[in-house]
Amino acid sequence: QVQLVESGGGLVQAGDSLRLSCAASGRTFSRYAMGWFRQAPGKEREFVATISRSSGMTYYADSVKGRFTSSRDTAKNTVYLQMNSLKPEDTAVYYCAVRDHPLGVTRVTEYDYWGQGTQVTVSS
Repeated sequence: QVQLVESGGGLVQAGDSLRLSCAASGRTFSRYAMGWFRQAPGKEREFVATISRSSGMTYYADSVKGRFTSSRDTAKNTVYLQMNSLKPEDTAVYYCAVRDHPLGVTRVTEYDYWGQGTQVTVSS
């Protein structure tokens, strides 16, 4: 079993920045990918970013490309999502997830474990 704990959400104004953290504990895979997703009220959960633990390779949704950056600290089993130039449409509950595979993908169903989510609210 893997436990994921997100933190760092909050209420900010448009144009501000936030950094989300996702700490993994429990069973650890030797090679895995972490994904970031978000879900706004009344909408489906959508892909935001993914990062490979081993290679650090990242991939982003078009809606956040150039504004969000994912990184990882392998010693701490923690991944981060730096969110800059936040917009009201970024408001959502943000989730991290882990996939037992080194390649990150965009599909929700491909991830094996999920965190509880952290609320990000961006006011205009």
